[in-house]
Amino acid sequence: MRNRQYIRLLLLVLVLSAYGCTLAKVDVNVVSERTSLENQVLGTYNSLSQDMLLVASVRGVSPTGSIETPPRHTPEQVDATRAIETIAFHADDIEAFKRFGWIGENQEGLLTPFGREISKVSSEELKSFAANYSEAEFQQVVKEVNQSREILMMRVIQTNENFTLKDLPAIRKVFARINSQNSASGSKVQDVDGRWQTL
Repeated sequence: MRNRQYIRLLLLVLVLSAYGCTLAKVDVNVVSERTSLENQVLGTYNSLSQDMLLVASVRGVSPTGSIETPPRHTPEQVDATRAIETIAFHADDIEAFKRFGWIGENQEGLLTPFGREISKVSSEELKSFAANYSEAEFQQVVKEVNQSREILMMRVIQTNENFTLKDLPAIRKVFARINSQNSASGSKVQDVDGRWQTL
C-alpha cells in the first residue's frame, strides 16, 4: 500500500514537472572563419597583455618576508612585454599623428607615414604641438610602433598552437581591421583594395 502511494506521488511529480518544462529555443550561430580567426587572435593577444601585467606585478618579497627571485621569462616574452609597453607609451603620439594626417593604418596591420606637413595641421594650437616633433622623432616613433606590432603578430603565432607562419597574412589582416576600428574619426585607413580613405 505504501509502495502504491509512493509510486502515485512519483508519477504526479513527473507529470507536473513535464508540464512545467518547455523546450528552450536553440539559436545556432554559424561563426565565419574570419570571426573565428579574429577571436583566436584577440584571445592570444589578450593573454599576452595579461602576461605583461603578471610580469609587472610580481613582488620581490614573499608574504613571509623572504626575498624571492622573479620568475624567468623567455626572450620572446620579454620582447612581447616591451612591444606592448612601447605601443602604450607612443599611443598619444600615434593618435596625434593620425589627427594631423601624417600616418594611416595600412592593410598589413602597420602604420604608413605620409609625411610630416605642419602646414596641413588645422589649428594654431595643434601647429605649435606638431612643430615640437622633428622629422627624425616622427620617423622613430612610427618605426618603433611598427616594430612592436610586428613582434606582437609573431608572438601571437608563437603562443597559439593553431597558428603557423603561413597564417601571418591573415593575422595581419585581423590586426589591420582592429587598428582601423580603433582609429578616431578623421584617420586615414587602407581598405582591402589598397585604397586610402578617411574615416
